[in-house]
Order: sequence, then C-alpha cells, then structure tokens
Amino acid sequence: MPIRIPDNLPAYQTLLNENIFVMRNDRAEHQDIRPLRVAILNLMPTKIETETQFLRLLSNTPLHVDVELIHMGSHISKTTSASHLLKFYKTYDDVKDEKFDGLIITGAPVEMLPFEDVDYWEELCKVFEWSKSNIYSTIHVCWGAQAGLYYHYGIKKHLLDEKMFGIFPHKILVPNHPLLKGFGDTFLVPHSRHTEVRCEDIEADQRLEILTESDISGVHIVSNKTDRQFFITGHSEYDRDTIAKEYFRDKGKGLPIHIPYNYFPDDDDKKIPVFNWCCYANLMFSNWLNYCVYQQTPFNLDELEPIK
Repeated sequence: MPIRIPDNLPAYQTLLNENIFVMRNDRAEHQDIRPLRVAILNLMPTKIETETQFLRLLSNTPLHVDVELIHMGSHISKTTSASHLLKFYKTYDDVKDEKFDGLIITGAPVEMLPFEDVDYWEELCKVFEWSKSNIYSTIHVCWGAQAGLYYHYGIKKHLLDEKMFGIFPHKILVPNHPLLKGFGDTFLVPHSRHTEVRCEDIEADQRLEILTESDISGVHIVSNKTDRQFFITGHSEYDRDTIAKEYFRDKGKGLPIHIPYNYFPDDDDKKIPVFNWCCYANLMFSNWLNYCVYQQTPFNLDELEPIK
C-alpha cells in the first residue's frame, strides 16, 4: 500500500523513480479504507532532503499512510523557500485540533543552545503537550529526542568532548520489543551530535526504559513504558551521503571535524561510503507503523486516550 502525498511535492518524483509506491491525492480519495494519519514535524533546515528521507521509510509497508508536513510557524527558515512551506506545510496552529495515529519530530541543528533559548521552543512545547492527547505514538529523533525527554521527563542533555559522528554498532537491551522485531544481535546507526543523554538519568525514571545502546555512542532508543513515545538519538533516516555532506561542509569551513567513525572505507574520504544501515532503518519504521501504531491505534481517532 502507498503513502499519500501531494503529486507536486519535490519528494514525489524522487520516490517514484525509486519504484516506491506513492499515491496522488485524487486517486486516494477513491480508496474505501481508513489510512493511517502520520504527521512529520520537520525541524531541519534541509527540509526537502529530510522530508524525502522520512517519506521513503514510511512507504516501506503494506499500510496506507496519509502524511501531513508541519513546520514551526514561529521560526523563519533561511534555507527553505517560503513558497515550499506555504504549499506543502502546515503549522501547529493549523493542526492543533486534529488527531493523528503517528508523529515524527525530527532533529535540529540547535543542540548547542539551551532548550529555552531556541526561538521556537515555546511553540515546540505546545506540540509536545498536544502530542500527549492527539497522537497515538510519537517518534522523536536526535535533538528532537533530547528536547522531548527534557520536556516530558526532565532529562537533561550533556555536552560531549567531541562530536559523536559516524556509523556505530548497537545492541538490543529489550529482546522481542515490537519496534525491534527482526533485528539481529547488532545493528548499525548513524550519529551526528555534540550532546548526549545519559543512561543513569533515564534509568532513574521508572516511566522509561532503554531499548538499545552502543558501547561507543551511548544511549540510542528510549521508550516510555506505554510504547507510545520513542526517543531515538541517532539518524537512521540518513542517506548514504548525508554524513559526507556534513563532513565536507565543516571541513570546508575550517571547523574542527574528525573523519566520521566507520564511514569512509579505510577512513579515506575520497572513497564512497558503504550504505550499511538502511535495512535496519526500513525495518524499524515498518515495525513502528505496524506493531506500535496500526495494531494499537483506535479506528476512530476521537477515542484516542491521552498519555498519562
């Protein structure tokens, strides 16, 4: 089954060229089924690239998914055209009276700032609170995960001595969790961040559990005990060249940046990176849609129970 997006969204042709099943709005209106409603709150400056990455992952199931793109109305984007946002995105005020089966809150390049100093923090807090009563299951990614843990559970972020940057091996701490169904003993995930959340802070809150971690990059996936909130510190959605773009960008600016861990073959930045995390990324988002959303969310979203 397809994801439904506007046929003039830039991601539409990209996904179509990859033989990913996308459906135009006019065709979807004739489908007599109840699709999943999933919203993506896109906090990244590279909005078109990021929306395409997540849409690609959401398309890899037999489920029909309607996607709504959201941006922060209180923030003026310097890298995405106003016409793109006006045509394809809504704001929190536009959707605050709606309910969704799922929500993805992306990362953002603001992790060096205190949360309260981010210019859209007040609006984002409204989204966090809204998600407790209007969303069945929410995935928070990277800075979005740190911000969500801070808002919902008071978990603080901590500055790292150097950037956690590269592709890191992870292990499962909660076997047979539905989000991780089909995973092997170890799996790879990209990370690109200057801050972290700490294991001891999360373990001190009985409402939370750590599902996966890395001996190198630390805490990876945190869930609340209801499995309706997931906080993911890595970037499984990244394309093959996303970290390379970050690396060469910072290197070109003369910023202190080390070669990404386990990314370029032989640590040679002239070689093409191996795309060795995509299977786990697709599996995780398929599991989320199927086991954590589709099989749990009420058919009538008006019957959605708030997260306590």
